[in-house]
Amino acid sequence: MDQRKDLISRGLWLEYATLGWNILGSAVVFVAAFRAYSVALAGFGLDSLIEIFASVVVVWQLKGIYEQREKKALRLIGGAFFLLAAYVFVQSIRTILIQAHPDTSELGIVWLFLTFAVMVALAIGKRRVGTKLENEVLLTEGRVTLVDAYLAGAVLVGLVLNTAIGWWWADPVAGFVIVAYGFK
Repeated sequence: MDQRKDLISRGLWLEYATLGWNILGSAVVFVAAFRAYSVALAGFGLDSLIEIFASVVVVWQLKGIYEQREKKALRLIGGAFFLLAAYVFVQSIRTILIQAHPDTSELGIVWLFLTFAVMVALAIGKRRVGTKLENEVLLTEGRVTLVDAYLAGAVLVGLVLNTAIGWWWADPVAGFVIVAYGFK
């Protein structure tokens, strides 16, 4: 019983760390997106808001507050990802059609690099704890955290290509990675 309690505490700590990172990250990414006129950064910021909701669902589940409504909560998260994908798709198409050139974003590059590393570490921790607890919700959210790391990496590549060699179209193309994930 003490081991299970310890594992639940670790799972909660991982979710609180994810929440904290995504709350701070949303603010940082939205500022960077606004300054650079970056569709991909704006999409990643919206993704972070959805990740915050997903982490809250897991915290509730681990605390035993929201057990009966897991499926409904997961459907709400799925719906939010679908809306995110639709928004980023329209904005990415618009950016390409009007050939809007986003500015470079050093802040976005640094933050996404850090986010990639942090999310990979959190995903590994969630997988370990979720496996020991046999908690499917924590395991699923751990996979979402890993995908969040991949999304950060994809947007990072787009920002770096725009900054390093002027490939302005890499930003909306990176947005399409978010679209693919959101629709999936």
